[in-house]
Amino acid sequence: MTVRPLTPQDLPAYLPLRTALWPDSAASFELEVAEILEAEHLAAFVAEQEGKLVGFAEVSLRGYAEGCDTSPVGYLEGWYVAPQYRQTGIGRRLVQAAEDWARAKGCTEMASDSELANTQSHQAHARLGYQEVERIVCFRKAL
Repeated sequence: MTVRPLTPQDLPAYLPLRTALWPDSAASFELEVAEILEAEHLAAFVAEQEGKLVGFAEVSLRGYAEGCDTSPVGYLEGWYVAPQYRQTGIGRRLVQAAEDWARAKGCTEMASDSELANTQSHQAHARLGYQEVERIVCFRKAL
């Protein structure tokens, strides 16, 4: 199994993985991934096993993240491993690649988030040393 940066050649195989994590992202996939491939403050890493993409991690630099004291902060924007490949260390290696990238960009802290109901993600983050720092409820009002 190899963890490496995303390349343009990966895009056909990357779309189903990314859509599995973010079902509403397919419409904006090309624009979002083009930005990831070009921007200095964004990166994506893929896990490849026997020539097949089985997971990914997207990371960014943010000026602020809840619970962090420094800036910029490495931010794990998204992290997904296909169900049949979970609990094999692939997720850990993807997050390590994201953390290494953030460290190389000068970050001394890493942050992430998860939906309140996604307890599987909470547990996975905790196993990798992430500490819960805050819970929020978001609101919206049409004007």
